[in-house]
Amino acid sequence: MDSGLDTRRIVHPSERIVTGRVVRLLDGYSREVSVGQPVLVAVLAAAGVAGLLMMLVRAVLPGLSAGNRRRWKDLKKGPEYLVTPLRLRDNAGRLCEVELHGHLPQSALHPADHVQITVRPQRDPELPPRIERIVNLTTGQLLTPRTATLWSHLGPPLLLQAVLGALLLLVVAAWSALS
Repeated sequence: MDSGLDTRRIVHPSERIVTGRVVRLLDGYSREVSVGQPVLVAVLAAAGVAGLLMMLVRAVLPGLSAGNRRRWKDLKKGPEYLVTPLRLRDNAGRLCEVELHGHLPQSALHPADHVQITVRPQRDPELPPRIERIVNLTTGQLLTPRTATLWSHLGPPLLLQAVLGALLLLVVAAWSALS
């Protein structure tokens, strides 16, 4: 049985598709998605325009309540996602390490499962490649891990408010251009 403790023999696969057997799923840890300040400022500025319109409507109709607002610090922090290092022995007998980003059902992968994984390199060349897709040949499952994104972090209410604010700005700009 492969203990996975000898790190000298572990390689990062250079191929896009790797076929092999799962040796070990290591303990996961969280990593944060970075949020670009220009994108966040643009979304919040557009949402602010719609927010001004909403404040005006609330002033006219006092029965409406304000929504729950998140602070700049919370929005700037970015969402966290689970990173699980996965070791597998490829068909050439090499011990390879890749990273699984996001969550999968607990019963999806087990040691000794025969898998075919599609990977892509990460921005940091020191990190193992990231798994895009897993085909578990033992169970016949196709698995695609999903992580949090900037858009899921900001949330539908804020994005909808930003779209409404951007549309309002476009209407005002078009109306002033025609006048």
